[in-house]
Amino acid sequence: MDDQVTISKFEPKVKRGLVVIITGNGKGKTTSAMGMALRGCGHGLKTTIVQFMKGDLYSGEWDGVKQLAPLVTLYHTGKGFCGIQGNPYPHAEHRRNAQDAIDLVESILRTDNCDTLILDEINNAIHLHLVDLPQVKHLLALRPPHMHMVLTGRDAHPDLIELADTVSEVREIKHAWRKDIEPQPGIDF
Repeated sequence: MDDQVTISKFEPKVKRGLVVIITGNGKGKTTSAMGMALRGCGHGLKTTIVQFMKGDLYSGEWDGVKQLAPLVTLYHTGKGFCGIQGNPYPHAEHRRNAQDAIDLVESILRTDNCDTLILDEINNAIHLHLVDLPQVKHLLALRPPHMHMVLTGRDAHPDLIELADTVSEVREIKHAWRKDIEPQPGIDF
């Protein structure tokens, strides 16, 4: 019996960058985006990830993506989740950091040096007024036609949902923390 499988690669007739939104109150939005980065690696695509709100607590993806270098680059630009989990930084400082992240993303878009650009937690950043909706629309307008852009985070703005090509909502059905189980490495961070 022959156990070999023939795998064929699909190539679209027209390559086009997509705008993807992953939103909702469930766990797995960033994880889904990281999966896209991993999948892109398999195709030799370069992915840049800019995390808008994470940065004060270690997360495994920071070291995990180093294993995918040079195809995946991650910038954690935030000061953590604004206003929750005992985060000590004032809103103004979170906003300054988020504005710096907007400048970084604009620079990445102008140099056009990646195939996929993931803006992690940008939906939350809009909702919390750390960045403004017109700024994000401007970034989408700067996106080269071949580049994929992935926007993650709760509370995606309806205008962005309208502009996106693909929108997925992650819905919580059950979560371990509701049973007082602490966050677990590799699953929660």
